[in-house]
Order: sequence, then C-alpha cells, then structure tokens
Amino acid sequence: MSIDTSDSTETRVRHPEKQHRPDQPIQRKPDWIRVKAPTSAEYDNTRKLMRDLKLHTVCEEASCPNIGECWAKKHATIMILGAICTRACAFCNVATGKPLAVDPHEPQHTAEAVARLGLNHVVITSVDRDDLADGGAAHFAAVIGAIRAATPTTTIEILTPDFLRKPGALEVVVAARPDVFNHNLETVPRLYPSIRPGARYYQSLRLLDRVKQIDPLSFTKSGLMVGLGELREEIGQVMDDLRIAEVDFLTLGQYLQPTVKHAAIDRFVTPAEFDSYRELALAKGFLLCSSSPLTRSSHHAGDDFARLRENRLKANRLSLAKG
Repeated sequence: MSIDTSDSTETRVRHPEKQHRPDQPIQRKPDWIRVKAPTSAEYDNTRKLMRDLKLHTVCEEASCPNIGECWAKKHATIMILGAICTRACAFCNVATGKPLAVDPHEPQHTAEAVARLGLNHVVITSVDRDDLADGGAAHFAAVIGAIRAATPTTTIEILTPDFLRKPGALEVVVAARPDVFNHNLETVPRLYPSIRPGARYYQSLRLLDRVKQIDPLSFTKSGLMVGLGELREEIGQVMDDLRIAEVDFLTLGQYLQPTVKHAAIDRFVTPAEFDSYRELALAKGFLLCSSSPLTRSSHHAGDDFARLRENRLKANRLSLAKG
C-alpha cells in the first residue's frame, strides 16, 4: 500500500481498495506516446503556486502525460473539492477513500491562481464527492462565481462528476453559466462494470442531455478513452448517443495504465486510427473532435474553445443559408 505525502496539508493512502486486484504488467509505450520529463522554470513556478494556494490539480493527481507541456505554458487544470475521491474507477490514479472537509477558501484561492497565471481559459474539475448532499454542486458554482469576479474575461470550462442520486445538483451548476460543460463518459457501456463500477452510463448520458435542455445555447463536451478492449462499433454507438444528447465536442485519447493495480491496456491505438475516429465524429455532426494518443479533456482547451465557437457560428450561418 503506497502513501502519498506530496502535499503537506494531508496524508492519504492511494487506492487501498485496489490492493486485492491481481497485478497487471505495464506495457512498454510505443514511440508515438513518449513525452519529455518536465524541466522548465515555468513548470516549477506553476507547481509552487499550486502549493502556496493549497490547490490540487488533476494534472498531478491523475498523472497526466501532458503536464510538462501545459505547465510550461502556465496552463493548469485545477481539481476542486479536495484530492480524495469517493469512487474507485479502475483507470484513475486519483486517490480514493474518505474525503476531508471541503475547503471554504478554495473558490477564492482558485480565482487567485487563475489571475496570477493570466489564464484566458481555465478548466475546473473535481473528485467525486458522493458524501456531500449535492455532490459538490454549490462549490462548483462558488468557484465559477469567484473566477468571474476576479477575472471577468476568463472563459470557464468545467469537468464535473455525474451527480448520481443528487437531485437538483446539476441545475445549480448550470445556473452558474460555465462557458463549457464537460462530463466524460470515459468508455463504452459494456466496460462500465469493470472500468467505471461506481457510475452508470445512462446517468452520464442523461446529465449531458439535461444540460442542453436547461440551456440550449451552452457548449457541452465529453471524452472517451480507447485501448481498454472496446470495439470500433461500440465507439460509433457512443458517438451516436452523444449526438442524440446534442453534445458539441468529443475528445478521444489513449488510456495509459497508471500502476500495476489499475486496468490493463488492451492495445495501443495507432495515430491513424485516431484520425479515422475524428473523421467519423465530424461526419456524425460534432462541431469539434480532438482525437490523438495524448488527447486529454483539458489539453489545448482554450484553443479548442475558440475553434468550437467559430465552428458553431459557421454551422449557424450555413443553416441560415440553407433555410
């Protein structure tokens, strides 16, 4: 059982519930997945800022392969509601267990970090907080409000939990008017029992559909991992489900196994296959699809949001011309 003591404010046990799983050897990565270790001064400065403000990032907690590139540009994805998740997904490297109390200063600290980093676009995500009556919805709204007050021109993208069995929670978050509402389906329905056992595929799909019902002009986004044993036909069906829910933006990236106690990689999907998935997604009507081995939900999120808005304007103009 490994202990993570990187944050001086807490000591947490990583994945105690996964210790009973048999070890899954970690495969050697192909050349197209290799990334350089972070070495820049900007990386060190970004990390220091997060520590000074007692903030967590999904970049660190989930062992994102793009952390060196993003932090060199001062692009950090802040993870609110603590660093301990109440779920135990087989793919995720975020610590699981009994969370600490929610930090009431986190909204202000997050807003300060956004201002000091000079972010034009920020992605805010969180752990699952099944222990909270609203799943953390009010805290999401408070963070959005604090950022709006501190840096009014910053666009805000949120990546939320599924708010399973939390009636009214979604409405609270949508009312805070984030610029992009993201919730990842992660994988195909067949693999949920083994990969995402605490979640329900149709709950996640319904969440995204409900966002559009509440605010038809909102931008919605979802992401999938590949390389877990899914079939191409299953990915195509998930794309269709997302389009029925009017999701605008889809991301697809290679699953990378964090430790031997996590789900094994079934295969490494080639860059050419990722290109074909992008073409399929666009053909099915998504306004934008980012699909590559190292694609992650928040990777290049600011640039993607600019393209997303531009593509909607083009689609609207085309629809008016045809009408």
